Amino acid sequence: MPAQSDSGGGSEGAIEAPFDLGAVLAAPDFVAIGHVTLDRVGDLTRPGGAALYGAITAHRLGLSVGLLTSHADDFPLDAIPSQIEVITREARQTTRFEHHYEAGARVSRVRGRALPLTTADVPEDWRDAPLVLLAPVIDEVDPLLAAEFTDGAVGAAAQGWLRAVGRDGAVGPRAWESSRPLLDKIQALFLSREDVRGHEAAVVEWLQYVPLGVLTADRDGALLFVNGDRYEVRPRPAAESDPTGAGDVFAATFLVEYQRVGDPWLAAAAAACAGSLSVEGEGWATVPDRGRLATTLKEYERSG
Repeated sequence: MPAQSDSGGGSEGAIEAPFDLGAVLAAPDFVAIGHVTLDRVGDLTRPGGAALYGAITAHRLGLSVGLLTSHADDFPLDAIPSQIEVITREARQTTRFEHHYEAGARVSRVRGRALPLTTADVPEDWRDAPLVLLAPVIDEVDPLLAAEFTDGAVGAAAQGWLRAVGRDGAVGPRAWESSRPLLDKIQALFLSREDVRGHEAAVVEWLQYVPLGVLTADRDGALLFVNGDRYEVRPRPAAESDPTGAGDVFAATFLVEYQRVGDPWLAAAAAACAGSLSVEGEGWATVPDRGRLATTLKEYERSG
């Protein structure tokens, strides 16, 4: 918390520290872009969204974080850690989902939709951010945003570009026909097994095209692609309570750790640990901080 001046007694001769405008305008270490959401499951409605889970993960790992999003006044901003800087494109609606499960599979419907996010929405001082995660939920993030961060490493969690919304709000799969302009600009692509059913051939091509790619597979671990070569990432067993956001936690952790250590295999191991920890509590309650992740990663490496 910034120091506050004492407006009571005088401190004659006190010299105030110079105002550091550069520090105020510095880009966050990590920028997440995508809609925050209000997700209803049964009688419970809570905040969510891939970008929000990514932002909270980076914050827990010790980075300064910015979140570019769109929502209406009904979204509870006070649920987001106050240290995360939120830039909002004000909308008449917040993106809302209703989820239920049929035969073990999640079925989703969209009940509200905020505004799209474009290059014009990025604060000028954020364009120097070293890490960026594009994380759409319903095709709201313009892929051209990847080209705005010329000095940073850009990752994309592609789920939202692989979703179509029907007339009744039902969410279903769709082909991603405009992938190449994005793939040309990003360093890492993140997909989940559930996102890509029916598009397996195209997915392998996407993951071989980018420098780094990950296909997560829940309890079965993940596949890591490094310059087109494929490697298995073994899972960390978890006592699952709530799987929401696990892939987004994985993606954000991978970007943070790869920047920190420069080793994609170690980054993937750390991401597998963070994703598995995140499912052991409700919402983002068990997304790990730096200490918890380090301890869990050591245990994971010993068990291998």
